[in-house]
Amino acid sequence: MRLLHTSDWHLGRSFHSEGLLGAQSQFIDHLVETAVAERVDAVVVSGDIYDRALPAVDAVELASEALRRLLSARVRVVITSGNHDSASRLGFASDLIDMAGIHLRTHPSSVGSPVIVSDAYGEVAIYGVPYLEPDLVRESWQLEGRSHQVVLGEAMRRVHVDLAGRAKSTRSVVMAHAFVVGAAPCDSERDISVGGVSSVGLATFSGVDYAALGHLHGRHTLTEHVRYSGSPLAYSFSEGRHVKGSWLVELGADGLSHVEFVTAPVPRPLASVSGTLDDLLTQDRFAFAERSWVQATLTDRCRPKIPMDRLRTRFPHALVLKFEPSPSCNDPATQLSDKVVGRSDAEVVANFFTDVRGSPLGDEEAALMSDACDACRVQEDAAS
Repeated sequence: MRLLHTSDWHLGRSFHSEGLLGAQSQFIDHLVETAVAERVDAVVVSGDIYDRALPAVDAVELASEALRRLLSARVRVVITSGNHDSASRLGFASDLIDMAGIHLRTHPSSVGSPVIVSDAYGEVAIYGVPYLEPDLVRESWQLEGRSHQVVLGEAMRRVHVDLAGRAKSTRSVVMAHAFVVGAAPCDSERDISVGGVSSVGLATFSGVDYAALGHLHGRHTLTEHVRYSGSPLAYSFSEGRHVKGSWLVELGADGLSHVEFVTAPVPRPLASVSGTLDDLLTQDRFAFAERSWVQATLTDRCRPKIPMDRLRTRFPHALVLKFEPSPSCNDPATQLSDKVVGRSDAEVVANFFTDVRGSPLGDEEAALMSDACDACRVQEDAAS
C-alpha cells in the first residue's frame, strides 16, 4: 500500500501581496505526476486545503481540478479540515462525494469511522481526524478539560476502539491537524491555542502504523511513525531554508515498511539580505538574491530616500523592507534621552523627523509643526 502524505496547501494564499495561485498550480501538477509515477493508492491531505474559511473562486477551482485529476488517475483521496478551513463548507455533500473516491472528513462524528483501502495484504484503515476546536466538542463529547490534548486524546480513544474491533492484520493510519510537542513552528502558521493549551503529546499517536500530521509548515520526523509533511510552498521568510514536498509512505504486511520524502518544485527561492543600501546594490556577495523574493534589512544610519524603489533596481522581487541601524550609530549624542529631556514638543518632533528622513525640517514645515503643537496644548488646557 502506497500513500502520499501532504498538508497545508493554503490554496488562495498570497505571499506579501504576491499571488501564489500559479505556484500552487505547479505543485498540483507535481503531486498528480508523483502519484501516477509512484503508483500511489491514496493521497492523504491533513488539513488546511484553503487559506481561509471563504476561499476565492479560483482557489476552489484549483482544488476541484486537483481532485478530478487524481480520480482520473484512479487515486483515492482522504482530506481532513484544518484550522484555516471551514469544516462545514469543505465537507459539503461529503456523503455523496465519498462514493466517487474523495473522502472528506470534516465533522467530529466521523472520528473513529475510517476510510478502508485494501491491498494484497488486507485492509488499511485511514482515520481522518479534522481540526477539533476544544470548546466546540467538549460538551457533545462530555469532556472534562478544554485543551487540544484532551480533545485529541478522546479522538484517538475512538480510533483505537474501532481498530480493536477489526482484524488483527488491519494496518492503521491517522491524519490529524495539531501542534505536537517536539516540532518547531514558523511565522506563517496561525496560532491554534484559543480554547485551551495548544500542544499535544507525541504519545497521543502511539499504537498506529503511521500518523500523517498537518499544521506546521516545516517537515518534521518526530518518530519513524509520526511525521509532518509541511506545506508545499514557503509562506514566510522564516521558511527560506525549508525543503518542501510530501512523504511517500509504504505499508507492508506488518505495517510501515518505508518512508521517502519527495521534494516539490520551488517556483522562486527566498532570500534575506542585510547591509547598507549602497552595499546591497553594489556588492557581488548579494548577487545570489537577484532572482529571489527578497527580505532586506537596511543598516544605514539615516533612512535612505525611496529605498524600495532603489532596491528593486537590482532585486526586482524585493517584498519586505526593514530598518535596523547598525549599533555603531548609537553613540551618546544620538541617545533618545538627549533628544527628549528638556526639549519642547516641537523640538522632539523635529528631531524625530530628522532621524527618520535624514534631513531637518524646512522653515515652512517647522512653522506648521510649531502651530500644531501649540494647538494641542490649547486643547489640553481647555480640557483641564
